Amino acid sequence: MDIAAPPRSPALGLALGNCAFLLDVDGTILDIAASPRQVWVPADLRRTLPRLATATGGALALVSGRSINDIDLIFSPLQFAAVGVHGAEMRLSGDGEVRPRVAPLRTELKRKLATVGELGPGILVEDKGYSLALHYRLAPQKGPALLAAVTKICQSEGDEERVEILPGKLMVDVKPAGINKGDAVSELMQHAPFAGRRPIFIGDDTTDVPVFNLVPKFGGLAFSVGGIAAAVDGHFDTPEAVRAWLAQIAAEGAVE
Repeated sequence: MDIAAPPRSPALGLALGNCAFLLDVDGTILDIAASPRQVWVPADLRRTLPRLATATGGALALVSGRSINDIDLIFSPLQFAAVGVHGAEMRLSGDGEVRPRVAPLRTELKRKLATVGELGPGILVEDKGYSLALHYRLAPQKGPALLAAVTKICQSEGDEERVEILPGKLMVDVKPAGINKGDAVSELMQHAPFAGRRPIFIGDDTTDVPVFNLVPKFGGLAFSVGGIAAAVDGHFDTPEAVRAWLAQIAAEGAVE
């Protein structure tokens, strides 16, 4: 099912009261920017998300590689349930507490990884607390050298700290091993108001694959953005198309 710019929502036949919306952020509901700090939330999305949250009784969560604090700053003053840093932290409701699911990366390892910036200008270092991301969107030609340097540093750590290198869109994230968005979403779906609902997940990157694989177990639907992913129910061409679809659903009161 391709959903480029739908005049009507796909014939899914789901009432919002039976759904939970799980939305990745960058590249899914927000357009990718040159740097993480340059993303922008369109006014229509600021209107749509609260309407969806109200219609679903609060069963709307942002599922991101960003920290929850960063998500809150971007969408301020809006706050929703959230999964942050690829599953390292979670908040069950917009006014709930942020709960860690893993210990942060050691400061010493972060400092070693930050030296990768010596490869030259255009590499941005983002400390997410639980992980460290190295962005090379401004210097795409440095991707292979950056990944090789990150791999060498992580391998030198041995068993001192088990980490996972998570390549994404023109970035590399180093996080504690054993956590991912899928496991966090599985936990989220055990709690009200998400429990018993059919999740509708939209994501755009390899970091979203664990959720794509999980959603069918809850009888839900998964959609990819910007590229055809395996095991999904449909595809959006752009974040703009996703925003239009969500606005339509919020206006109609159903995924009809």
